Amino acid sequence: MKYLIPVLSVAFHLVSLSAAKPENLNSLPSDLQVPSVTHEKPFPGKRVWQQNSGFEKTEIAHALYLPPDWKPDGKYPVIMEYPGNGGFSNALNDRSEGRVQDCKLGYGLSGGKGMIWVSLPFVDRKNGKHSIKWWGDPDATADYCKQTVARICQEFGGDPKTVFLTGFSRGAIACNYIGLRDDKIASLWKGMLPHSHYDGVRKWNYPDSDPVSAYKRLARFGNRPQFITQEKSTRATEQYLKAANSKGQFTFMAIPYPNHSDEWVLKDIPERTRARQWLADVLKQ
Repeated sequence: MKYLIPVLSVAFHLVSLSAAKPENLNSLPSDLQVPSVTHEKPFPGKRVWQQNSGFEKTEIAHALYLPPDWKPDGKYPVIMEYPGNGGFSNALNDRSEGRVQDCKLGYGLSGGKGMIWVSLPFVDRKNGKHSIKWWGDPDATADYCKQTVARICQEFGGDPKTVFLTGFSRGAIACNYIGLRDDKIASLWKGMLPHSHYDGVRKWNYPDSDPVSAYKRLARFGNRPQFITQEKSTRATEQYLKAANSKGQFTFMAIPYPNHSDEWVLKDIPERTRARQWLADVLKQ
């Protein structure tokens, strides 16, 4: 069931879930397998490496996936994604290496069909590499994102009116920390789907991670929609957004497993169905 609860000027949607099973998410079978990234030319059904102009002498690149039904003269929604931090593991056998190729939310949310999917780097200009942990250069990372969205829309039929941003953990924070860094990048998004963490909820050891700075970023998003997910509970993010006095449309969904992981989008579970339905509904708006 879905409830609309107005709090201050914020429209909140709460998705109630059935009783959660206390099992490890990793014990569930996957019905999707994320394609490996290859060094080939873009082709329907392939996921390939691309470098933007100006980065040819670096190791910085993004991964482009064209859906199997892609055609050169078509127009397609786009989902851009940032990965989590590297160097993470826990007792549940959840792991994150922090690499561009490890992204999977965009593929699972779209089912690999009907949408262009791009996995983005965090730009470390000094070393000419993708940053495995945290932001590298946040402004350069935002600039790379803007350049990539423009390229995908110009060269591959991405629809500039239906571009989404998603990410797991660090990538979830990046939805606002990078994706709302300035007015130009903030204007790109139809909606966002951050999973597990949220910009401003917790103070981290990097500049402008405090709530006041995060509120300023969030204000750039206006009244557009976000689908916010978290393992076990979204309460901390709900409380933060109530205090933010934002005009955004926020839908919250707890994933009923303790795993700090984005693997849930590769499982046939009700939560993935709900996320896909939200995406489909926003695309119609």
